Amino acid sequence: MADEAQETTREVSRDEAQKLIEDGAQLVDVRAVHEWDAGRIAGAAHLPLDELAGRTGEIDPERPVVLYCRGGTRSTMATDALAEADFDAAKLTEGIVGWSEAGLPLEPDDGYVAESGEAAAILEARKKASQG
Repeated sequence: MADEAQETTREVSRDEAQKLIEDGAQLVDVRAVHEWDAGRIAGAAHLPLDELAGRTGEIDPERPVVLYCRGGTRSTMATDALAEADFDAAKLTEGIVGWSEAGLPLEPDDGYVAESGEAAAILEARKKASQG
């Protein structure tokens, strides 16, 4: 009913996420392109939040899906949207920041957690241009 409080977004810890992925769950990164390029969790698919609605066909509805972003805001929105569409969806608690701070690996080997936002994307592009 419309009056009912919205259910809490399902969250999984890093350990739970790793177990789900080992058991066949899909891992989806909903961050922006510059964030993905800087560093990501191995095995993740990249479906930026602003493209998710048009690309849900790329997610297998028969398998669980773990979503992550930098800290949790975008993955909460994505998880809620997929759960409403009957996907078995959960977000990674603390996102890629928590993953990295726990010493878990990122791709590529020199990957790092980029800042989010338009200004950060511009700075990342300038950094790449000066290195290339």
